[in-house]
Amino acid sequence: MSIDKYSLPPLLEQSVPKEIFKDEVAAWAERIGVEPKTITLRPMKHKWGSCSSKGNLTFDADLLYQPAEFRRKVIIHDLLHLRYPNHGKMFRAMEMAYIERG
Repeated sequence: MSIDKYSLPPLLEQSVPKEIFKDEVAAWAERIGVEPKTITLRPMKHKWGSCSSKGNLTFDADLLYQPAEFRRKVIIHDLLHLRYPNHGKMFRAMEMAYIERG
């Protein structure tokens, strides 16, 4: 995602436990039709999430303290990389479609 990870303050009233977050990722993966091999949360310095070429997703642990709408955008973005490895036209079109549909 292009948003600086330090520009958003933590919102504790919207925080979610790790397992709930992983359930969110699994639900979106099913909806998008992809199967991540692993879903990992760990501290990341410069980005909110990443997707490896082997299908492993890693998300910044600070994402647990961000608003649900922002988490959803990051989850959708990284899950789509399992199908579209770059940010080409198809990736951007699918990202917008899923984000707008909510």
